[in-house]
Amino acid sequence: MQAGRRRKLPEQAPTGFLKPTWRKFVLGDALSAEQQRPAYELSVLATLRDRLRSGDVYVAPSHRYADLSSYLIPPAEWEQVRPELCAQLGLPPMTTDRLTERVQELADLLGPMKTLLEAGGDVRLEAGELVVTRPAAQEVPAGAQALQQEIGRRLPAVDLTDILVEVNAWLGFTAHLPGLVHAPRGDEHDTRLLATLLATGCNIPLADMARSAALPYQSLWWTATNYLRDDTLKAANNLLVNEHHRQWLASYWGDGTFSSSDGQRFAVSGKVRNARALPTYFGTGRGVTMQTHSSDQYAQYGSKVVPATLRDATVVLDEIVDNETDLALAEHTTDTAGYSDIIFALFDLLGLFFCPRMRDLADQRLYKIRGQDWTYPDLRFTGTVNPDYIRRHWDELLRLAGSIKSGRVTASLFLSKLQAYPRQNHLTYVLQAYGQLIKTRFILRYLQSQPLRQRIHAQLNKGEELHALRAWLWFGSEGVIRRKQQEAQTEAARCLTLLTNCVLLWNTIYMQEVLQQLRAEGYPVDEAHFQYLSPSRYEHINRLGKYSFTNPAHLDPLHRRPLRHPGDPMA
Repeated sequence: MQAGRRRKLPEQAPTGFLKPTWRKFVLGDALSAEQQRPAYELSVLATLRDRLRSGDVYVAPSHRYADLSSYLIPPAEWEQVRPELCAQLGLPPMTTDRLTERVQELADLLGPMKTLLEAGGDVRLEAGELVVTRPAAQEVPAGAQALQQEIGRRLPAVDLTDILVEVNAWLGFTAHLPGLVHAPRGDEHDTRLLATLLATGCNIPLADMARSAALPYQSLWWTATNYLRDDTLKAANNLLVNEHHRQWLASYWGDGTFSSSDGQRFAVSGKVRNARALPTYFGTGRGVTMQTHSSDQYAQYGSKVVPATLRDATVVLDEIVDNETDLALAEHTTDTAGYSDIIFALFDLLGLFFCPRMRDLADQRLYKIRGQDWTYPDLRFTGTVNPDYIRRHWDELLRLAGSIKSGRVTASLFLSKLQAYPRQNHLTYVLQAYGQLIKTRFILRYLQSQPLRQRIHAQLNKGEELHALRAWLWFGSEGVIRRKQQEAQTEAARCLTLLTNCVLLWNTIYMQEVLQQLRAEGYPVDEAHFQYLSPSRYEHINRLGKYSFTNPAHLDPLHRRPLRHPGDPMA
């Protein structure tokens, strides 16, 4: 039709792929014969887009648009690597002992749950509805508050630039930022590199940084282009996280095995491909989400830029699986948007404990075990899980977990494929079934353990503190992202995370110095108060540089400066 002069849709044009809504639009009586052709073309392109996303139509050389089965380890190779990968995941390579164990754990939780509801405490039934009393805010002892204030009075007042220079002098993290072009590093190389890090991480245009720091714009642009990349920034950030993990004060905040993730939304300027409309946050504009992962010691070990409308659950696993720091992550929490049944299943298969803070627990659907005549408490056990169905496909679950663990496919890419699939395949159903079992088990544990609820709440509060620090650092260009490409946005997010960890490490080390000084002076320092301290403070940091109001020496008698010649640089 494109090659010829035909303007009408031929009668033999294929229409079997058209859904009812498209069929009405393309073949409806309201369209003339000539209008049917553009409507048909639109329906073909829209359907092709949907099938590419889901994997029904795939492109052989592509990674993002490949055949769904190609993301998994090939069956022949899986037979060879199964024992090793299952050992890494802590799973038996063949038997379904893990499934039997999870079913038994659910059975063991039913009796105590019934007793808890009958007792009528913080977790109780009122008129048949589940009520969970919100935990009271943790009281910070007066001694801890006084210690925090004393530390604040003694921490040095410092410029943000000085923090970068000092931390780099301690660790030399700029050495972990090799360039694409192997050029000799001059005396000013670290200065230019730190300037580009600060500009990118604080959302300051390089032209503004060049004027403020009296550095050539071209050299800053070349440094940013050559040295700031996702892989190098991640390596430098890992160095900071590991050093923070080794500080003795950090051990009072956690052991580095518990983490959380949450999204922070930023508006964008202009037409940005991965930006989405979200009126609650951006009004009539668009924006993206910076997804960050934070440990219980406050250090941030991962960051990623995703569309603002993408659920946190889709990308929650990527940074955990790709973690290359010394943090031995074993547990992870998110807010309500960070979970789904499939996420519960994948976390358990990967040997991790997923413990989100779930809203509207009274409306959560719980699942019974088919074939078991157990007595269930008066909760919403309206679903059924068939363990025999999961057993029959257990090896496929192991193969998927092994594929994610080995890095053959990211969890977010595979999940997006499963969610876009028009006809959900059996792997989706098996993952959902296993996730429903794990979710039911977790909710019963969550309701029965007040310390677990408090621990989750405390970790998510740490994430909110870090969001405040990141927002304070991201002050340039009115906080609006002007980078069009997702790769450039990811680099900015990594730079912001690196700056955040520099501040955290600097604060932690100087807080340790203050505590040692207080002890030497005889101040009553109680170690029990250390857990209430936080390194995410920034009231002592100057982020805006310094301004001079002295009379410039090069002014003429009328106190006016000479004009620049057309060839002079901006500086």
